[in-house]
Amino acid sequence: MRCAVGCGHVQQAPERGYGLETVRGDAAHPVNQGLACQRGVSETADPGGEWLTRPLERKDGELVPTTWESALQRAAGGLGSALESGGDSVAVLGSGQQTNEAAYALGKLARGGFGTRYYDANTTLCMASAVTAYYDAFGSDAPPPTYDDIPEAESHVVWGANPAAAHPVMFRWIRQSADEDDSELIVVDPVHSETAEVADHHVPLEPGGDLALARAVLARVVETDRVDEAFVAEATVGFEELRAELPDAAEAAEMAGVSMDDVDRLADALEDRTLCYWGMGINQSVNGTAAAGALIDLCLATGNLRPGSGPFSLTGQANSMGTRVCSSKGSWPGHRPFADPDHRREVAETWDVSVSRFPDDPGPGPVGIVDAIGDDIDAVYAVATNPVAGMPDATRVREKLEDSFLVVQDAFRSETVEYADVVLPAATWGESEGTTTNMERTISRVRAATETPGGVRTDLTLIGQLADRLVPDLFDNRPEPEAVFDELAALTAGTPADLSGISYDRLEAERAVRWPAPEPDVSAGYRYYEGDESDESDAADDSWSFPTQSGRARFSTGEARPLPEPTDESYPFTLTTARRPDAYNTGVRTREDEPPTARVSPATAAAFAEELEAPADDLEDGDDEQFARVVSRRASVTVSVETDEAIPDGVVWLPIHHPDVNDLTLPDVDPRSNEPNFKQCAVRLESLRERDVRSVAEASA
Repeated sequence: MRCAVGCGHVQQAPERGYGLETVRGDAAHPVNQGLACQRGVSETADPGGEWLTRPLERKDGELVPTTWESALQRAAGGLGSALESGGDSVAVLGSGQQTNEAAYALGKLARGGFGTRYYDANTTLCMASAVTAYYDAFGSDAPPPTYDDIPEAESHVVWGANPAAAHPVMFRWIRQSADEDDSELIVVDPVHSETAEVADHHVPLEPGGDLALARAVLARVVETDRVDEAFVAEATVGFEELRAELPDAAEAAEMAGVSMDDVDRLADALEDRTLCYWGMGINQSVNGTAAAGALIDLCLATGNLRPGSGPFSLTGQANSMGTRVCSSKGSWPGHRPFADPDHRREVAETWDVSVSRFPDDPGPGPVGIVDAIGDDIDAVYAVATNPVAGMPDATRVREKLEDSFLVVQDAFRSETVEYADVVLPAATWGESEGTTTNMERTISRVRAATETPGGVRTDLTLIGQLADRLVPDLFDNRPEPEAVFDELAALTAGTPADLSGISYDRLEAERAVRWPAPEPDVSAGYRYYEGDESDESDAADDSWSFPTQSGRARFSTGEARPLPEPTDESYPFTLTTARRPDAYNTGVRTREDEPPTARVSPATAAAFAEELEAPADDLEDGDDEQFARVVSRRASVTVSVETDEAIPDGVVWLPIHHPDVNDLTLPDVDPRSNEPNFKQCAVRLESLRERDVRSVAEASA
């Protein structure tokens, strides 16, 4: 597992020693059927980064090796001292890199053991806006379509995502479907990405113009009488209110920076069976929830909520979906509503804790947690996450963590490890047992292919050992993967994300099962649709049911907020961030030790040519690489500059994977989802010499 596509891999250990000798796609796995991308194979078999192989604790300002007993005692001592002031004095940061079992156990410790509201996961940094939009529309999280719908779709609209780089195996299926006669692929993205390169049409909107464009397309659908009135009347609520608020299509298109021809091309595509995929370009914005909701509205208005169509958010991390279902982060296991007293009581009874221990709300999100460090929060427990590199305005994150008691549990020596008081080395994929859940709701088994080194323990073991020291009897016995999964699955019975019909024995036999699976012989398909998926001849048999109060899907009414940091004379360029095909998350396992590469258009490079022609002093003779500084209101970063016609004028593109990049980004969040606005902030370009002169002048002032 290296992304949320959920490919099954065959991993084989060498005859002698530790590690993996062979990694390949599993031909018997129902998700990928043997396909595998090079990043997934190479990063699994031969990851970069420094492995953590012994516990560490800080002494005299330095991290030094220690024993397991000393590390656990000090970690429990620091967290326990903070808990004496109340549960909210400890923050817990989880991850989409854990198994379902570890995510469930961590949530049980955070909510049922500590009772903290300051608990979240790095999945909020990438998927919270999509999650909120799904709840708004359908009353439940996760996409209605599955991978089975990709071959059936006739239009594939990829909006604010680059699956050619981020999800290569899935993108192969999309291309195969789009290459069929009378099918097409349309990409909506400011950047002419790898996905746009092979698309039938590219819509290059302005950064941040997604909501305006989606509303322009819907307005055009309405004024050209292409609304599926029968579906809207039968299965939805709120359309007339939305219709009355729609903008003029041409004016909204102008706001988005696109032509009416582009608007019409998208409106035309929606007349066919359309899968609308979106990713971080939509979610990571102060308008993320509203924009994701607007894409769902397009599907609802045109009746694209049947097999072969629908809204399909593209998840990044390997187990982001599992974290959403299992971890008690924004909802209780099974997507039980967090504030509902009946659900809270049932979870408390299962965990054998007082319901009064639970926090009243799920907390302020990762950015809000950082805000509270030093005030409410005295200690932080971070598991399989790297907030020093992955959070916006990262300089401030470092300063905050430096002033707290920090326990870091990770497989690799990340930037966050360097600020820890205690480091607990944990096993990673290929060393752990458990399950994981991909973006289309399919659960697969994870098995250890190699022995765990002596100085390393699994996430689940470490969570249990800290719980034993801090909250005795929270776990009846030492938590084991299968027993934890069984407890989790039973707790989801009757919920929208019902796993109660799934067991390890079933996964052993079937390899993968898609939820909701309330019975041992049920594996779900398309959600909410109750017609006969095998019979397309009679649309009169179509019917839908949604877990909303009305039983109908709901249109959204989100309005655009101004971008928090528009360009001006001092900061004339827009910074955007995105994935590289060969890199993963914060790059701990795939990063090269070099400055990040900033991609700019030829026109932007030409305007900055005089500065770029001056190389850095330490470059070797004959090296024609060009360097500069990207400067935001928060920080400045040295970059290698690459001219690329794929980047629009006035935009600076940087990879999300380099630890310096988020020094530049700003911590403003979507008000509904708490997801940060990673994709737009204002920057300028400076020569290295100019920056040096400016620094000396400022220091002398």
